[in-house]
Amino acid sequence: MSTEGPLGEFFKQVRETKGLTLEEVALKTRIQTDYLKALEEENYAKLPDQVFAKGFVRTYARSMGLDEDDALRRFQESAGAFYEKLAERDRLRQEQAHDEIQRKTNRRVLVATLAVALVGMIFLFSREQSTVVTTRPAVVPEPPAVSIQPPTGLGERFEVPAADPFGSAPGQQHSMPEQLTTNGSVEGGGLGDGASETEPLVLDVEATELSWVVVQVDGASPHEALLRPGDRLTWKARDQFTVTLGNAGGVRVQLNGETQGPFGPSGAVVRDILLMR
Repeated sequence: MSTEGPLGEFFKQVRETKGLTLEEVALKTRIQTDYLKALEEENYAKLPDQVFAKGFVRTYARSMGLDEDDALRRFQESAGAFYEKLAERDRLRQEQAHDEIQRKTNRRVLVATLAVALVGMIFLFSREQSTVVTTRPAVVPEPPAVSIQPPTGLGERFEVPAADPFGSAPGQQHSMPEQLTTNGSVEGGGLGDGASETEPLVLDVEATELSWVVVQVDGASPHEALLRPGDRLTWKARDQFTVTLGNAGGVRVQLNGETQGPFGPSGAVVRDILLMR
């Protein structure tokens, strides 16, 4: 019997010399028959982890009365290359798994970054969106000229120009000159006692949602305010208001008690709304 050579062949020769079967060795060592056969055939792929395989070698050698260290040396010589390749394969698998996890993480980070950037762009775009809305007063038809017939003998008649529909308040009268000459002279009093004071424009803004507003009165410096739901502010002007709404759908606007708008949906920024007579 050769004392050198592959470990598996050596184990088999010793077992057969002693007249033992694999099943008998399995009962003695408590190692499964398949593992004992794999050791003798040096089929290391059928053995468990290298640590367990070394334990089997020691136990098998001890049961046969062989030197355990010498058996481990032979095992290392014959099985070392196999387990090195196995370790290298496991290392490559771990690296590939790590790389795959890293790629997935990078993709998630990229997607999250793009999503944040997109949301930011949408937010900035919505804040910069500007819609100019101008409310125009209803067209008032021009009244016909008033014809006044002077007394008999005073000559031709004269006309008083029509009242300016945008320049005078209701009920305002135009005064007549004290003396008119048309192929003669007319002495008489005026037709009115003077123009009445122009009523101011009154702007009411009431918030139904959180909103900021900017109001410019008759071209003066703008007034800014942050309104919470239920807040209401009032301004007065002589000719006009220029209004900017930070949340067009979150406010109610009235001019001299008349509802204006709507100027836009909730969340829309609407600038330079001109409110005038």
